[in-house]
Order: sequence, then structure tokens, then C-alpha cells
Amino acid sequence: MHRILLFVIVGIIHLSCQTQDWPDWRGENRDGVWKESGIVEKFDSDVIELKWSVPIGPGYSGPTVSKGKVYVTDRLERPSQAERVLCFNELTGEQIWAHQYDCTYEAVGYPAGPRASVVISEGKAYSLGTMGHLFCFDAGTGSVLWQKDLNSEYEINMPIWGIASTPLVVEEKIIVQVSGNNNACVVAFNKDTGKEIWRSLDDRAGYSAPIIIEKNGIRVVVNWTEHSLSGLDPETGEIYWRFPWTTGSGMSIATPVLYDDHIFVSAFYSGSLLVKLGDDYTSAEKVWQRSGESERETDALHCVMNTPVILDDFIYGVDSYGELRCLELSTGDRVWEDLTAVNPDRWANIHFIRQSDKIWMFNEHGELLITELSPEGFKEISRAKLIEPTRKQLGRGVTWSHPAFANRHVFIRNDERLVCADLSLLP
Repeated sequence: MHRILLFVIVGIIHLSCQTQDWPDWRGENRDGVWKESGIVEKFDSDVIELKWSVPIGPGYSGPTVSKGKVYVTDRLERPSQAERVLCFNELTGEQIWAHQYDCTYEAVGYPAGPRASVVISEGKAYSLGTMGHLFCFDAGTGSVLWQKDLNSEYEINMPIWGIASTPLVVEEKIIVQVSGNNNACVVAFNKDTGKEIWRSLDDRAGYSAPIIIEKNGIRVVVNWTEHSLSGLDPETGEIYWRFPWTTGSGMSIATPVLYDDHIFVSAFYSGSLLVKLGDDYTSAEKVWQRSGESERETDALHCVMNTPVILDDFIYGVDSYGELRCLELSTGDRVWEDLTAVNPDRWANIHFIRQSDKIWMFNEHGELLITELSPEGFKEISRAKLIEPTRKQLGRGVTWSHPAFANRHVFIRNDERLVCADLSLLP
């Protein structure tokens, strides 16, 4: 009996050591990797039981989770237009703090709410609104430490769907796709004071979140804007390499994917681009670039919001009308296509999350799927409804926000509610 009890205690301690927060866009390293163990392997029913659910307003931003708190942004239209940054208790859903500010959307398509996720770093929470309102909060109390109206300060060349790229924290800097004039597409600010450190690129911003990559002790910020894919020095903003590429309707949305010294990106109208990085990532060369004749006659992969995953030299992603595809990394040649993971439709979306040897998928119908991907095909293990689609973002009803996976729970929002569900094996 004592041995059994000791085994159970050791197992619980082991599981508790494997937990993780989700403090940034797509997780700790922006790579969509969920590192926890002790997760359910199959759903018990076709509807996932919720641990809590709280009302919020509309928005595209995915939640983030850090140190017992869940952060998300939303939009109010009455009595006047405003955006909010909200913080909730991770265990109960009880609201801890909220910050509201006036924000009138001007010439922004799909005005359902803010796009960028709240980033948590060293006790501070950073939010970026659709019209360029940048805030730094005390993550625990919601006190404003500094703020900037980027539109008035940098004369934003506003993208069609507003400012959407989640800022990137690198050491003492927060790097933001501002889309400003005078070579201020990308601007680095001191994360503690808001003071400008450098600016770079004469592009218009895209919607893609930048990532930081590193090799041989050298760091490079990968930015994908409406006009180029580039690698920048995070200390100075110097352009190490740049591939001009004007994406149709500025639809640079998916996050760049790093795999085996390669960077891969894909856009709805413009197809896909694969580049090979040099030994220290300060140089790069094009491997291949492919695009189809139209949004229906596509070649290789034309992603919308989906960020592909690359496994064992094969690319997996969702094409323009919801086609789940497998490509050969070296050539972009299609290996297979599947139409069952999400209903085929224009801009149909799935977010991929890698957990151990499984790929979790959250589709626009509000379903969670546990799957396996290989060159042999798509294998669905289990599927269940997590949240209902809403129609504020798109008439057919969608859930386009990216979920957060933290401490063996999933957190996701639609345009009416933020919900949490327990995904652990233990009760």
C-alpha cells in the first residue's frame, strides 16, 4: 500500500513539473508547441465540458495565460467605440482587472475587434490595438506603466484590416510592426519605458507576428510584411536579408515557420516561399516559390490564417478553401489532400498545435481534433466541440482566434465568451 501511495505521489509531482504557461502568441516560443504531458488521448464525448465561461465582447485576439491569469482583448460599440484589455483568474474565470480606452475604427475591414494577443513578460502585459494603441501594463494590477498612440506618432500606413501583428519581446526591447512612415514599418521600443530604440523597413505592415531565431549565438528577427520577408538584427534593426514579395491584399498573416535552417511562409493569394538560412542566419537564399493561377486554382499551399507545421521534411497546412495538404519540403510538390478536418469554404481555417507526437487542431467550427499527420495521410483520433462559432467576424459563423494551452487546460474565445476546459488525464 505504501509503495502504491508513493507511486501516485511521485506521479502527481512529476506531472506538476511538466506544466507550462502560454504567455505569448502561439505559446512560449511562438512555435505552436504544447510541451505538457498527462493530457487526454481521446475525448469522452462529442462535446467538451467547460470548467468556466465568462462573457466578453467580440475580437480576433487569442487568449494568453501567465502566472494564474488569462488575458484577452475585445471591442465595445456602445455607448461609444472602445477597446478593452481584460484579465481573468485562470482557475475560476473571475475578472481581476480591465482597461478600457476610446478607439474609433477608421477604414478597417472586418471591424469585429482587436487582433493581436496580449504578451506577458517579466511581470508586464503588452497589448496592441487595431488602430495602433500600444500599452504596457502591470500584469497583476492592470496599472498603465506607459502607452503610445502609434497612429498619431508614426502616421500609420494602415493595412486593410488594421494593426494585427502581435509584438515581440526580445531582451529589453519590444518589437512592433507599426506600419509607420519614414522607415518605421518595424520599430523597437524599450519595453520598460516605451522609448524608441530603432526603426527599420519602408514597408506596410502585414498581419504576421515576427519570430526570433538564433544560431551560433546570433539572433535574427524574422518579419513578414505586406511587401517582404526579412531578417533583422534585433539590436539595431539592420537588414541582414530581405526578399521582396508583395502579397495580394496584403495577406501576410501566417507566422513564419523555422525548420532545419529554413523559413517557410504561405499566403492566400500569393502561394508559398521557402528560404534556406546561412550558417549564422544573417544570410538567406530562396529555395523555391510557388503560386497558383487563382485562389481556387492553387499550387503547393495558399494559407490564410493557418500557420503550417513541418514534420520530418514534410509541410502540412490548410489551403485557401479548407483543403488540408501535405507537401514535400524540398520541392513544394503535393503529396496528399484531405477535406474532412474542416468544412471546405473560402478562408476555412484550422490552428495547429503540436503536442508530443500528436497534432491538435482547432478548426473554425469550434472543434478540437486530436490527430496524427504523416506522408501517408491524415489520421483523426478524436474530435469534440469546444465552443460555438459566432457571426460577428464572418456571416457563416466562425471561431478564428487561436486557443491557449496552459496547465493542462485549453482557453479559447468567440465573439461572446471566453471559456476554459480541463484536458488533463487526472481528475
